[in-house]
This record gives sequence, C-alpha cells and structure tokens, in this order.
Amino acid sequence: MILIVDDRPENIFSLKSTLEEHEFKVDSALSGEEALKKILKHSYCLIILDVQMPEMDGFEVAEAISGFNKAKDIPIIFLSAANTEKQFITKGYNAGATDYITKPVDPDILLLKVKTFYKLSEQKNELNRIQANLISEIEIRKQAENELGDRIQELRSVMESLPQIAFSLNANGQIDYVNKKWDDYASAYNTFPEPHPDDKIIYTKWIKSFKKGIEFVDEVRIRKLNDKEYLCYLLRIIPVKQGANVIRWVGTFTDIQQQKNSHELLENSVRERTRELVVKNEELENRNHELQQFTWVASHDLKEPLRKIQTFSFILRDKYLKDNKEVMSYLNRTIKSSERMSSLINDLLNYSRLSVSILFKPTNLNIVIEEILSDLELTIEEKGATINLGKLPVIDAVPSQIRQVFQNLISNALKFSRLGVPPVLDITSELIAEKDINSKPDKDGKYCRLIVTDNGIGFDEKYLDRIFTIFQRLNDRESFEGTGIGLAIAKKVIDRYNGIITAKSVEGEGASFIIVLPLKQEDIYSEYKN
Repeated sequence: MILIVDDRPENIFSLKSTLEEHEFKVDSALSGEEALKKILKHSYCLIILDVQMPEMDGFEVAEAISGFNKAKDIPIIFLSAANTEKQFITKGYNAGATDYITKPVDPDILLLKVKTFYKLSEQKNELNRIQANLISEIEIRKQAENELGDRIQELRSVMESLPQIAFSLNANGQIDYVNKKWDDYASAYNTFPEPHPDDKIIYTKWIKSFKKGIEFVDEVRIRKLNDKEYLCYLLRIIPVKQGANVIRWVGTFTDIQQQKNSHELLENSVRERTRELVVKNEELENRNHELQQFTWVASHDLKEPLRKIQTFSFILRDKYLKDNKEVMSYLNRTIKSSERMSSLINDLLNYSRLSVSILFKPTNLNIVIEEILSDLELTIEEKGATINLGKLPVIDAVPSQIRQVFQNLISNALKFSRLGVPPVLDITSELIAEKDINSKPDKDGKYCRLIVTDNGIGFDEKYLDRIFTIFQRLNDRESFEGTGIGLAIAKKVIDRYNGIITAKSVEGEGASFIIVLPLKQEDIYSEYKN
C-alpha cells in the first residue's frame, strides 16, 4: 500500500486517482501527525510526502519516520514546488528521502518512480522473508545438530554399558565408534574382527544389506586376539534413518555360544527322546493290535452265550411257562438284561473301532441323515415325531463313523422326549470362519457348525462334562434305556476329526447339540490313536 501525505485534499485526490487507475492501493493523510499515526498502525511500501505542510513539514515527518524501527526502511518520495536549489534538495535527502519530485507533478514520471520503488519494496520484502527463513533454518539445523550430538553421546554411553561388542558406522559404512570390548577382538578400531575362515562370506553379505539400506542379521564365529578357539556370535547391524535416508548404522556382536551348545544338547536330547518314542509307539501299536484282537475274540465269546441265554429263555417262556406268571416275569427280566448286555458289547465294539486307521472321503451329510431317518422310521411314527432337516454340507469324513454320531444324537432326541409331547427335531448347519462354537457365519468359511435341537426333557448344564464321558448317565435305566456310551462315541469321533462338540440345554425345555467340523481334513489318511 502507498501512503500520500499532503495538507491539500485536491493534491491527494489528483495523485490518488492517478495511482489507483494503475491498480495501486492508496492511503492518505492530511498532516504529518496523522501520517505518523497511520505508519505505526499499517505497513506501507512507499510514502509520497509533501514538504510544505503547516505545523509539521515533510522534513520533520521524514526524520520522525527514520526513528521508527518498523518504518525506517520505507522509501520516501518528496514533493515540493517551493525551491529546486541543490541545497534544498540535499536537505530532503538528509532527512530520509529516497527520491525527489517537484510540482507540478508529471504523472508519467510519478508512475515510473512509483513502479520502481514498489518493485524494489517487493523485492526487499522477499529478500527479508528469505533471510528470515534462512536464519530460522540455520537455527533449526543448529538445534538438530546439538540434539544429534547429544543422542550420539547417549548412544555411545549405552554402547559402553552393553555386554556385547558394540560399534557404529557412518552413512558411508565406515566404523566411527567402538566400545572397549572391541579391542579384545579387532586389531584396529576401523576394521571388523577376523572371522573363522569358513565364515568370511559374512562381511560380503553385510555389504549387500548396506547397499539396500536394510537390517542385517547373521551368525559368525570370531575369537579374541589372544585365543585360538572361535566362538559363535550373532552379528546384528541396524540402520538409523532420518526420513527415508540412512544417517548411520549401529551394530553388535552377541555371544550365543552357550545358546548354541544348549540348542545342540536339546537337539540331541530330542533325537534320543524321539527314538525312544518311536520304540514305545511301536510297542503301543503292537499292544493296541493285540487288544483289538482280544476285544473281537472276547466279544464273540461273550455274545455267543448271551445268544443261547436269549434263545433258551424265549423257548422256556413261550413253550413251557406261559401259565406261570411269576416265572414269566423272571424270564422277561433275564431276556431284557441279556439284550442290554448285548447292546453294551456292541457299543463297546463300536467305541474300540475308533482306534483303527481310517480313510477320509467326501461325505454328503444330507444323505447320511436321510439314511438314519429311514432306519428310525418306525420309532419316528410311534413317537409322532417331526424332523426338520436343513441343507447340510459335504465334508471329509468316514461315513460309518459320522453316521454313528448323528444316529446317537437323533436316537437320544427321540428317546429322551417329554411324556405326551411329540418330539420335534431341527437339524441345521452354517459355514463359519474359525473353529469356534461362537464363530460368526462366513459363506467362504472352512468350517461348518451343525446343530441338532430337540424339545425333550433336556438336562442341567452343570452336568455338561458328564454326558460325553463313557458309562455316564443322567437318568435311571428304568425310565430310559441305554448303555451310556453313545455320546462318548460321538465325542471321540468329533475329536478325531479335529472338531468340537458341546451342548446347551434348559432342563424340561429341550437340548441343542452343537458340532464344529472342518470341511476338509489336512491329511487324506489319518491315524486315530487313543
């Protein structure tokens, strides 16, 4: 902005119009006192100052302006028609004028001088700004250098306190500091310790990491200058970056010989233990095979006399003792007990078969459930049961085993129904992301969650752990038949399939059995072992 100072309004108007016509911003003052007040409040790039003014002439105003730190460098053009003598003009320059124009003012000369001083003012302001920025940057750099020096000193203090051999390198990869432990391993502070002849490639590897500006970590064998034995050290060199640039490197040699010795001892121990386990495993497999053979033979020998007991009991009851109600009652109990014994032997055989090697194959669970419902059709009709079957997935399984799981769950739901209430079963599934009972549904999930829900008698959830344990029953045999093995079989199958099985229930309101299984088994063949 340009300030025009003149006591005559018509002069101000004329000058202001000329300058504003050329898009200069103009301010004005009618006296020296007003001009000084405005100069203190505003910033101007040029002052056009009339010399002859009442009370305070232009020379006095210029001298006053030169005393202001804020305005002393503003260029001043004097206007005067009083005298053009050299002595008078010199007085104006001594008072602080930058140029001199006599009245009447030639507009072209005025504009030429105004444009010149305006441009010089802009250049000066730009130079001042650049100078201020340079001063600020110099201060920032000085502060950064001081901070860097302090940090380097702190780093070196830390390096001296380390139990490792420690060193630092400049941005060019040259060693510029080492701690005292370095002297025991290197002949000079600016050379690395001599490595084992077989490990000399280590420093070549480090150069590659240096060129890429990335951390370097590797093992190397070095020795003290006076020792013959090489020990294993972990060499780690980390870049210290400022922005994207590496400004230095910090490295350490850490003694890991004891760890290596311990690791070797552990590996030897593991190998020895593995050999022992292999031997024990072979012995266990042999005993397991013998046990399976014994189970088959024993079950056959147990079932044969049971069949005879049942057969002869039926003959005695139906042929000879029809009229003796008391004996008939005893025989019926005998027959029922033998049937229960036969079911127990069959369930034990099924449970023992889960310990053999099996081949997984893709199994459609909808087909498996439909076959089970077909087998249980008579029981379903007698109970008046309703089965709601959703769309189930295809999973890797052994059809006979997965059939046992769902047959036990569905049979239990039909068996443990409430008196006078027709059973209702809902069998549903959904894909989930993780092997977790509460995992969120995921259409691309690798696991499936299967839920079998009934409206039966339910159970108290405090007994949840017991229901999956072999021979554990929550109900008496008089009210509900069973051997207490069905859910134990289900649990063992699901465990072998790398799955989860649990249940939720409210006593008297029904139960939900929840199964989580992987769609694909990791291994095609799986050895199931007790």
